[in-house]
Amino acid sequence: LKVLRFITRRLGISILIVVLAVSLMFGMIHMIPGDPTSVILGPRATPELRAELNQRMGLDQPVAVQLGRFLGNVARGDLGEDPFSRRPVAEIVFEQLPFTLMLVFTAIGAATLLGVPLGCFSAIRRGSWLDRASAVMSVAFIAIPSFVVALYALLLLSVRWRWFPAIGAGESGDIADQVHHLVLPAMALGLGWIGYIARLVRSSMLEVMEENHVRTARAFGLPENVVIGRYALRIAILPTVTILGLGIGTMLSGALFAEIVFSRPGIGKLLHEAVMTRNYPVVMGSVLVTTVFFVISTLVSDILNAILDPRLRGAGDQQ
Repeated sequence: LKVLRFITRRLGISILIVVLAVSLMFGMIHMIPGDPTSVILGPRATPELRAELNQRMGLDQPVAVQLGRFLGNVARGDLGEDPFSRRPVAEIVFEQLPFTLMLVFTAIGAATLLGVPLGCFSAIRRGSWLDRASAVMSVAFIAIPSFVVALYALLLLSVRWRWFPAIGAGESGDIADQVHHLVLPAMALGLGWIGYIARLVRSSMLEVMEENHVRTARAFGLPENVVIGRYALRIAILPTVTILGLGIGTMLSGALFAEIVFSRPGIGKLLHEAVMTRNYPVVMGSVLVTTVFFVISTLVSDILNAILDPRLRGAGDQQ
């Protein structure tokens, strides 16, 4: 029952966040200089054609009315129509979304598989050469911006050494080719998170290993690998679960650089092109879907934390 109340409360907050984020972005888009009808129809379009397109896109109405209409359409599952291709925005967005999700989950998965063991071993070998080397690498990974990693990975691993393809997402249906195209952008996107996760796991492990239940387990003579895995890492991993939820949402926005540098299809590249052409319906559809996935990822991490750590459910009930 406590879990159900916790999920209901978090779900309500998540819906509010989505509405506020979309409303804010809607207002910001209309503050961008430039006339979208001029971009769509060209500079030689007649005033009559511009007025007709403005009316069809709803741009002749006040911003508050446009926002209310947009939210009402979203509630019915309608994200609008692309004024260029006359296709539904939802169809365009969900065509590109799988490429971005594949990139994001590959990057965060690889970062987790490397960062968690690295942080765990650093905590176990505290003060050793492995701990010091891990600290140097982690800080270096965190400090290097993802777009810099993307550019150097492209220049060295693709252009100079030709180990990986430079652009594209691979042939449709060829999983091996798609994975080959995925390595460089996933590395560029997830490299910094390896160091971040490793530092977080190390810090949590050092704190948990000093707690009474870990000392008690050792006093009973349990093997060290059982003490580390069952009693220490299980608790120390909780902050990482929360960070992974935020990391997925952050990577959804960071994927823009990787998709542009490596010319990959995806929602980030779609959003960039839509902003440049003042394509309001596609911009709002892309922002809405990205915001929803960001909120879902943080919601899932909160729920997993509440399931793994009952103290969080109790703290939520007291608020």
